[in-house]
Amino acid sequence: MTRGIFISFEGGEGSGKSLQAQRLADALKAKRRDVVLTREPGGTAAGERIREIVLHAQEIALSPEAQVLLYSTARAQNVREVIEPALDAGKVVIADRFFDSTMAYQGYGHGVPLERIRDVTALACGEVVPDRTFLLDIAVDVGLSRSGWRAQSKWDRFEVLDAAFHERVREGYLRLGAAEPRRWLVLKADRDESVIAAEVWREVEALLAAPAR
Repeated sequence: MTRGIFISFEGGEGSGKSLQAQRLADALKAKRRDVVLTREPGGTAAGERIREIVLHAQEIALSPEAQVLLYSTARAQNVREVIEPALDAGKVVIADRFFDSTMAYQGYGHGVPLERIRDVTALACGEVVPDRTFLLDIAVDVGLSRSGWRAQSKWDRFEVLDAAFHERVREGYLRLGAAEPRRWLVLKADRDESVIAAEVWREVEALLAAPAR
C-alpha cells in the first residue's frame, strides 16, 4: 500500500489556517479521498487535556520550556495514535499545526534554543515530517484584530501576549519557510479565503498526482 500524504497548516493568530485546513479536508472528501484532520495540541484524548492546560488554564503558569515539553507530549501521542496509522493506511493527513508551531512560538517567540526544541521534536515525532507545509502569513496587527473576539469568551495564553512577541513568531515562521523552500509554501493570508483555498488545492493536486514514494 502506498504511504499517505501529510500536510500541515501553520500561521500566527488570526491567520485563517484552521479554516483552510477544514476547507482542504472537505474538498478532499468530496473527491472521495480518505482524510484525517487533526489539530495541535489535541487530536487524542491526552492531547485535548493538554490543550486545555497550555492554552486556556489561566491559573497555571507555564515556563517556555514547560510549554515545549507539554506540546511535544501531545504531539508524540498524536503521531503514534493518529498520524502514523493514517499514513500507513494510505490516507491524507491534515494537521492544524505541527512541530513548526513550537519552533515559532516557543523558539523564536519565547527564546527557547532551537536545537533543544529539535532534540525534543526528534523524540516526539521520529521520522514523521509533513510533505507540504502551508504558512498563512499575515501582518500581526491584522491577525490579532481578527482573533481578538476569542479572548473575550475564553482566555488564550498566546493572544494576550504583546505585539512584539507575535512579530517574533511571524519572523520565525518566515525564517523556517525560507530554510526549507521545498516543503513550505508561504501564502498571503489577507486575501479572500476562496482565493487562498484555490492555491492550496492546486498544490495538493500536484502532490496527489506525483509518483508514489
